[in-house]
Amino acid sequence: MKVVELPDGARVRGRGLRRSGGAVEPVDYGLYLAPFEPAWEHSYLRWPDFWVPSDPDRAVALIRDLHTRALAGQQVEVACGGGIGRTGTVIACLAVLSGVPLADAVTWTRAHYHRRAVEMPWQRRWIARVA
Repeated sequence: MKVVELPDGARVRGRGLRRSGGAVEPVDYGLYLAPFEPAWEHSYLRWPDFWVPSDPDRAVALIRDLHTRALAGQQVEVACGGGIGRTGTVIACLAVLSGVPLADAVTWTRAHYHRRAVEMPWQRRWIARVA
């Protein structure tokens, strides 16, 4: 689990659900890329492990909403099973929304979140959808 501060000042917590078992401090809103039913407000986005979202348009809308909430000062998080590939891809998308150039998004995310974030080449290409 790690809180990342984006270049525009928005903050997001990224984590793996398998590691934490769901037992963490609550947030105002969570975007979950693996099935998880917390007590707080959340959205579930079907995003198969090692792939890209099943519904790209909904994914872009939810990622943009997550960014808007974070900019407004809400405590937000994004999480998937392992907390690296899918979560890292969303954090890279948030980085682009906060001003990181698309070409630098993966490098930025690996430096600020997890060294192996955005695991697959198609996940790297998918980040352009939010740009």
